[in-house]
Amino acid sequence: MNRLIASRGLLQIFFSLLLVIVIMSVSNYVVYRNSISGIYEKVTQNNRLAVKNIIQAFDSSLTTVNNLIFTIHGLPYDRLKSGGSSTLDMSQVYSLQDNLASLVSSVDYIEDVVVFYDQVDLAITASGTSDMKLLFQNKYRHDMYNAAYWRNFAKSKRPFTVFPASDFYAQAEGSKPRSERLMVVMDGNKYKLSDKNVMVLINVEKWLQHVNLQAMVPGSSLIVLDADRNVILSTDKNLDLVEVLNDVYFKQPQGKSLTRGDFEYSFYQSDYNGFIYIDKMPYQFQNIDSVASGSRLIMIVAIVSAVVLAGLLSVYLYLPVKGILKLLGGGRVKGNDFRKIHSGIAKAQRENEELRRQIQSADAELCRAVFLQSLLEGRHAGDDGAQARRFERSLFREKQFVMALFQFKSKEETGENAGLNPEDMAEEIRGGLQYVAGHAAVFHVQDLRFAALIGIVPGAGRKEIIDGVRSFMLHAGQGVFAGFTVRACVSKTYESRLQQCRPAYQDLLNGLRYRNTHDEAQAVIDTESIRYVADVYFPLEKMDKLTRCLTGGRTEEAVHIVRDIISENAARNIHHYHLAHVAKSIFLYIIKPVEASVSDDKELLRLEARFIRQVDEAFGHDEIGNALAELVQSIADKRSREPKSKLNPAFISQYIELNYMHNLYLDRMAEVLDTTPKYFSNYFKKTFGINYVEYLNKVRLEHAREFLKNTDFNIAEIGEKTGYANASTFTTTFKKYYGISPSEYRKTAGEG
Repeated sequence: MNRLIASRGLLQIFFSLLLVIVIMSVSNYVVYRNSISGIYEKVTQNNRLAVKNIIQAFDSSLTTVNNLIFTIHGLPYDRLKSGGSSTLDMSQVYSLQDNLASLVSSVDYIEDVVVFYDQVDLAITASGTSDMKLLFQNKYRHDMYNAAYWRNFAKSKRPFTVFPASDFYAQAEGSKPRSERLMVVMDGNKYKLSDKNVMVLINVEKWLQHVNLQAMVPGSSLIVLDADRNVILSTDKNLDLVEVLNDVYFKQPQGKSLTRGDFEYSFYQSDYNGFIYIDKMPYQFQNIDSVASGSRLIMIVAIVSAVVLAGLLSVYLYLPVKGILKLLGGGRVKGNDFRKIHSGIAKAQRENEELRRQIQSADAELCRAVFLQSLLEGRHAGDDGAQARRFERSLFREKQFVMALFQFKSKEETGENAGLNPEDMAEEIRGGLQYVAGHAAVFHVQDLRFAALIGIVPGAGRKEIIDGVRSFMLHAGQGVFAGFTVRACVSKTYESRLQQCRPAYQDLLNGLRYRNTHDEAQAVIDTESIRYVADVYFPLEKMDKLTRCLTGGRTEEAVHIVRDIISENAARNIHHYHLAHVAKSIFLYIIKPVEASVSDDKELLRLEARFIRQVDEAFGHDEIGNALAELVQSIADKRSREPKSKLNPAFISQYIELNYMHNLYLDRMAEVLDTTPKYFSNYFKKTFGINYVEYLNKVRLEHAREFLKNTDFNIAEIGEKTGYANASTFTTTFKKYYGISPSEYRKTAGEG
């Protein structure tokens, strides 16, 4: 034992426990001197139960009043005038008065019921009939609530209204005014049930007896506020709720009670009509000597027991402390170095924090995986379904959402933002959207594409979300994403469920694919504003001319043709997908001339793959036009590096272009090129993808069309100028290729 006492570790434990005992003793003494919390807590609990029963009684009585009003509206006395005359049908009046008396007699706290009509001065009550003005002047007189007030209030649009309890005075002839505290309940007219206006006058004193306020703690008061927070009833005459209500609505206490002065205020809300009930209850009890004596004895016994217990716990806890030190890596310790326990705990906290960060990172990645899986499959089952439901609550915070797809393209000329990774970019997007459009969950989908789930807050709409995305795009393009070209697409509105992510994402992909070329200049594409356009421009005659320009070495003219086709389609506002299809079709036309001169198929595959990638990644029609122009220039460069000889496509194309009007039979061309007709025919078809006669006819007919449109030569003269032996052959060939005769074509061209 001496060994243990000699150890500073044991003394540290003992004095620590002793310090706790001193603090507890002082606290108990303060509690003893100021209050008896146990008794007060029990009384408070009983008072809460009593108040809840009282509230139920209030709700029940108001329900009774509401049912009474509904029953009176259902009585068949809406028209009191007999026939078309202005005379009241007093038999109906008396019948209505008898019904009122019968209904009111069963409810002891109802003082009276008043029924009146908009165009009639008569007021019908449970006790008789009276002039409306005299009734509220003699029997129910009030400084503010007179007959004119009730008539004006009855004509206004109103809900079911409970007026604050007030003193009404009855003045009989030859006697002093008699005061009664009444509360008026007026029916609502949101849904007009009849022509009657119904007022129910409640006797406040009888009403309070009915709800049994005696069950509350003596000294307590009850304050009733309606749904608009107006005080309609208070049993406390010295009522001042300004400071209390300010604390409730502006300081936002955590609980439903607060203390002011010598009172505790408890707040309850009715489930029936939203009324607020405030229980004002004293919280100090004095002169309870027997309880005070018992508290002193308990406090002394507790202190003595705590000191003894501190000594025993000191011995008992000493060995576990040494075990804790060993577990924390302290080795053999003599019990006096509690700093090592602190350092061990700090180390464990750092490790826990790192583990927490890892778990958060894993959760974020798992959430992204669930989202991406929903884009691919649209639904989850089994364990995956449970995971999806867990993350669904963090993805969606509103009832509806829109999905936005952000597509980035690096500006090669700047090389900026090279240090941004997808996670940083997703976080930047999330922060920007949260600032302008509310809660957003952002995920990296693929490459430089990011999908954002944006909730639609109540009171806002899809238009506000699109405006917010536009605002974000404007600031992002000038800030952290200045090194990128950015485009966004916003989907339609969907219900906030994970299964709706797939259709929303497909909506976005279709929006990017089928966007109109006029919309490409906008930073944000609205999928609902896309309009179908099928007016694709793809002139076959220009395709033939483009091929001849390439084989003839006329590069600038070929570039002009492809840019003209792309510009015309853009002017027609066709879809981006159709424009890309046009560009790929042009590629198939212009790759044919170079195919024969390239011995390595891999080179053609690389050329095609590069072009397709440029078209697929293009943000606008200008980029597609540039890709085609680059392709034409690349093909022209390949043609220019071919060996110079007569038997090459450029020479052949140029020779035919210059001599198409002469007799260019196959034998003649073979003679010019120093080869045989058969070899030339095979070479031409392999190189140009068309047989020689077809090619020659297309060249001649293209020039013939120019003559038909721009000159006054007759058909025979044009046929002669374009190399045809006679007008008949020219007409037959023209009609074969274009489906109409030369004269019809001239007429059509003139009308156009």
